[in-house]
Amino acid sequence: MDADLARRAALLGLAAGLRSSLGIAAPWVSGLWVPAGDGGRRTPRLLAAGALVVGELIGDKLPQTPSRLAPAGLLPRIATGAYGASVLARRCGRPALPALALGAGASVVGAYAGHSWRAAIAGHDLPDLPAALAEDAVALVAAAAATRTLPN
Repeated sequence: MDADLARRAALLGLAAGLRSSLGIAAPWVSGLWVPAGDGGRRTPRLLAAGALVVGELIGDKLPQTPSRLAPAGLLPRIATGAYGASVLARRCGRPALPALALGAGASVVGAYAGHSWRAAIAGHDLPDLPAALAEDAVALVAAAAATRTLPN
């Protein structure tokens, strides 16, 4: 795996660890993944990706949202980080497995980093919403950087 693909896979995995929907939504929005028979219709993909991301961005702020480190929170992050990284690899004409592994591993790092960030903020009696919004911004920038125009 070349360095550019490794960087992209790690960034997308990190983004998925912070916000699991980005592992799926970023390749859809960027056009890296186009389903067979799509015929160039981007609108349904964009709407679905937008709904996933917006739903998660809102859900993350709710007090009853379970921990991202619980199996129900961590496993989807690993799966979407692996999926997104494998899409990147296939788009670059490279084997998917190394990128998949890197994306999965980086998603675990992202999940633990995001959890630590939010716990540190809570430990200082600071409001959670600004910390959550900052985390959203980091996740979105990482996903965008990972999926920006790829070399052909």
